Amino acid sequence: MAKVKTGLSKKLLTRVLSVYFILTLIVTVGQILTEYLNAKNHIQSELQTLKNTFSTSLTRAIWELNTPQAVSIAEGLMELPIVEGVQIRDENGNFIADIGRTDDQPMSKVTSGVMRDHKGGTFGYSFPLIFEFSGRTSQVGDVTLYSSVDVIIGRIEVGIFFLVGNAFIKTAFLIFLFLNAFRRMLTNPLEELTEQIGNFDINHLEQSKLRVRIEDDNELKVLQSSYNQLIDDLINFQDRLNQTQGELKTANEQLDEQNLYLEQEVAKKTASLSQIMLDLERQKDELMQNQHELKQENETRRQVEEQLRKSNTELAESMETLEMAKDQLLESERMASLGGLVAGIAHDVNTPLGVGVTAASFLEDRIKHLRQSFEDKSLTSGNMNSFLDEAEQTTTLLMSNLNRASELVASFKQVAVDQTSEAERDFDLKEYLEEVIQSLAPNLKKTRHQIHIDCPENLQIRCAPGVIAQIFTNMVMNSVIHGFEDKKQGQIDIRISQDDENVLVDYKDNGKGLTEEQLNKLFEAFFTTKRGKGGSGLGTHIMYNLVTQTLKGQIEADSKPGEGLHYQIRFPAKKPA
Repeated sequence: MAKVKTGLSKKLLTRVLSVYFILTLIVTVGQILTEYLNAKNHIQSELQTLKNTFSTSLTRAIWELNTPQAVSIAEGLMELPIVEGVQIRDENGNFIADIGRTDDQPMSKVTSGVMRDHKGGTFGYSFPLIFEFSGRTSQVGDVTLYSSVDVIIGRIEVGIFFLVGNAFIKTAFLIFLFLNAFRRMLTNPLEELTEQIGNFDINHLEQSKLRVRIEDDNELKVLQSSYNQLIDDLINFQDRLNQTQGELKTANEQLDEQNLYLEQEVAKKTASLSQIMLDLERQKDELMQNQHELKQENETRRQVEEQLRKSNTELAESMETLEMAKDQLLESERMASLGGLVAGIAHDVNTPLGVGVTAASFLEDRIKHLRQSFEDKSLTSGNMNSFLDEAEQTTTLLMSNLNRASELVASFKQVAVDQTSEAERDFDLKEYLEEVIQSLAPNLKKTRHQIHIDCPENLQIRCAPGVIAQIFTNMVMNSVIHGFEDKKQGQIDIRISQDDENVLVDYKDNGKGLTEEQLNKLFEAFFTTKRGKGGSGLGTHIMYNLVTQTLKGQIEADSKPGEGLHYQIRFPAKKPA
């Protein structure tokens, strides 16, 4: 019998120990990583604690322009074991001290304490230096304290050696324990069973039974009993086989007699089959003729199907052309809305900018006269006080108008960017809606229409803001253009509430309203009451698609002639994936 190259017990032991070794390695590495991270957190905490120790003295030194004292403090910090580098910058970003292992810093000011990782295995804690004087605060510079991985390794080196040694000792003891247990309980009994099974003799079945001493009542003992039972069954099978062979011999004799009878019957049936074959040949000719007729009919149908397929292709191309035209019209409507915003904002921004230019020119002229008086040595206290009063009034006027222009541009910029972008973000609905209404101010300032917004504070939603801007812009402009066509002073009420996970929008105006026929076609594409007067008929259609498809919500409209238009919109506050 061939010898086994790799025993079952050895494979089992190898796999068990491999799994244990891998688990031990993973746990050890995890413990080392935990030690490393804890040590790094402690060092970072110590760097942050150092801020309270020396920031006051260092801030005063920089405020008093005492550079040697600042450098001395930096050198003192370098004496600490955890500090491997110190950078001190003034308020202009210039280095006062750059000692030890440091890295490049961004040019922007450090406004709050921040921890950063740097190349070369270093990390640093940066924080601003704030000086308080007469109740006012001023940032005089910033400081960055550096430490490195070497400091962390130095702290946890003993712990690492202990973890590795502990894992090695446990693994060695487990290997020794498993080797002895596997040899006594599995390897030796399996070798005896294999040797006795190899001595199996078919002619001496009783002597081929297994006789191995197994102390425990385990699977090997069950295997021995099952093998011995198999030998007993084999002995019984041999006895039955001999008996069956005698019965088979008698059955063969009876079979010979039956075969002779069957040959005679076959001769009779052969004559009948010949006649049947002739009938089948005739039926075959008839089927061939029918098949030829069916082939001609299928060819005719194939030609008809080919013509239908061409017609379907042409129809599909026409549908694609229509879809592209529809998408272009929708995009044109969106860009037309954005163009209207641009024109209105540009006109409103020109007014405060013109006032600002005039004020700046006046201030420039007054400064020239003041400089001339100073150079001529004719400057008096009265002239100086007059100049200061005029300069204060001029700068106040200049700042107020520039702030007004900045607010208009910022509001338009946010709304315009959102209308041309489909990026989703979290935003406050009330603040954003106020920005949208602000961007529509140029279209409303020549009218006496009023817009009232009732929205909860801090109502956060997540979607593409341009969708919200487009919906409310279309509703407001539809009310102004269509609803208030014959009305000098219109009223728009927008009430917003939240119901569980949904946002509810209730929009009403007191315009001229719609008839039942117009209301039924309100959301249809290209339906407008201003046909030939600039109306495209896509505004409400875009609103419907944005609410139902983009926001996954619902929109309903209700109106009667003379009672205004009422929209009810519901959509999820967090857009579903």
